[in-house]
Amino acid sequence: MGVVAVLGIGALSGQRHRGVLNLLALPLAVAGFGVAAFHVFLELTGKLECPAGVMGIGTSPQQSLAALSVLLVLVVVGVVRSGNFGDFHLLAAVAAVVLGLLLAWGSVLSSPPMPPAPTKAYETPLDMCRPPFHSQ
Repeated sequence: MGVVAVLGIGALSGQRHRGVLNLLALPLAVAGFGVAAFHVFLELTGKLECPAGVMGIGTSPQQSLAALSVLLVLVVVGVVRSGNFGDFHLLAAVAAVVLGLLLAWGSVLSSPPMPPAPTKAYETPLDMCRPPFHSQ
């Protein structure tokens, strides 16, 4: 949502600031992508089970990863199209990506530990991501 807010301000501020705002949105887009990729990783390794996404296409983490992939590509295209790739602009883009990776890493590390897998089957339907039940 932070990326959308920054880019929304860019749309209102006019053409001359869009390149800078794409660069400011880049760390947020990278961080969101990293966290979404981590959730998909947890799902693929069997540490998390998640409900189906909108219209039953994939799961909610998979849809999040797809949406953030598109957003990241659009932001990167915006940074590249802003032109003037001098040393400073390239260094700022690399720093933005590194900052985004650090934000994602910090978000993953600071999240609370997952609860243990339940010892009996869930009584509630799968309406949010949770540790899967495995029968003994």
